[in-house]
Amino acid sequence: MSIQPIRDKLVVLPVEKEEKTSGGILLTRDNKEDGPNKGTVVSVGSGHITVNGDIVPLEVSKGQTVVYSKGSGKKMIDGNEEYVILGEDEILAILN
Repeated sequence: MSIQPIRDKLVVLPVEKEEKTSGGILLTRDNKEDGPNKGTVVSVGSGHITVNGDIVPLEVSKGQTVVYSKGSGKKMIDGNEEYVILGEDEILAILN
């Protein structure tokens, strides 16, 4: 991947949503698109710049799985993969 985000931005590779629930119910297109999205962080920027000019590193790091709102960020295609570029403030949670 050749996308390097700047400052408080990060690049996420979205995880495909499940076609079936754990109980075996098939999901329709509308149901699959409800709720937040998950993805793996593949690259992070340098961090936030304070008013003093100091750089504060991001809380999110490469390799973590994150949850973000549907419609957040900007989609970007690099090669055969579709990525989402998000600001750190668009991340809802980090999954452990």
